[in-house]
Amino acid sequence: MKMKKNHPYHLVDYSPWPLTGSIGAMALTSGMILWMHKNELYLLIIGLLILIMTMIQWWRDIIRESTFQGNHTIKVTNGLKIGMILFIVSEVLFFISFFWSFFHSSLAPTVEIGMTWPPKGIKVFNPMEIPLLNTMILLCSGMTVTWTHHSMMNGSYNETKKSLTMTVILGIYFTMLQAYEYKEASFCISDSVYGSCFFMATGFHGFHVIIGTMFLMVCLMRHIKCHFSKTHHFGFEAAAWYWHFVDVVWLFLYISIYWWGS
Repeated sequence: MKMKKNHPYHLVDYSPWPLTGSIGAMALTSGMILWMHKNELYLLIIGLLILIMTMIQWWRDIIRESTFQGNHTIKVTNGLKIGMILFIVSEVLFFISFFWSFFHSSLAPTVEIGMTWPPKGIKVFNPMEIPLLNTMILLCSGMTVTWTHHSMMNGSYNETKKSLTMTVILGIYFTMLQAYEYKEASFCISDSVYGSCFFMATGFHGFHVIIGTMFLMVCLMRHIKCHFSKTHHFGFEAAAWYWHFVDVVWLFLYISIYWWGS
């Protein structure tokens, strides 16, 4: 017999996904070591597949709890909001480490790189070309995702669908342009500290753009299936917060690495 609960918290049911996620993470990291030392990919692929399947099914269960079972009360949603805020704070600190490394190297260039910045032999990107276009794309995507949020709060289904689709397209376009920029780069990650700082900072940002785009694509599919309402749409709000964070980080990257650093 199921007991009635008299508290606003959600106690999760028994789930296999933490166990499978741990197994997938162990297989992934072990597979990376195997790939680097023996050039064997099978364990890396297995670990990646386990993690992807775990994420899909775990998040599916969370969507069910939220949308169909009514377990995400106001108290639970507030807890999720705090968790998302703390996650974004941790991401901010993650990127601060890259900016710290960049400014440490650029403000006092060592004799090994010719005591100049950028180092001799490095042909940097023109900040007025693809980097500026990517900046405009992300700024426009920030506008469209805000448009989506306001449309959702006003209960406008078509406006929400239209603006969210535009945001996803802009995210994909940004990724394509960055991939083209990497392809045309005259230097690589091993070309002095400049190459390391450039590709680590912009590469991890590009990875965050891909994750954010996938996040918004899931929100678009959920919106098409009418999972969101005027008052209950934290799944989208979390994606919007994450996307705004990605926008702000890119502005700092553009100003410091592409414009000032060139």
